[in-house]
Amino acid sequence: MAIVVTLDVMLARRKMKSKDLAAKIGITEQNLSLLKSGKVKGIRFATLDAICRYLDCQPGDLIVHHRDNQP
Repeated sequence: MAIVVTLDVMLARRKMKSKDLAAKIGITEQNLSLLKSGKVKGIRFATLDAICRYLDCQPGDLIVHHRDNQP
């Protein structure tokens, strides 16, 4: 599967630290780190909603799909 999480890019654009986002949306820094690295098998819609609300973005700004034959 070629799903890429670009949360780190959005955090950089918003000039925000991961620990600040984690505190604002109510998840642990470790869980946010796992999400950023793409090492999770899923994400709750409530968590995705909280991230999008706080960062003022769309889910597509955070998650990108690459076909297997694309870089």
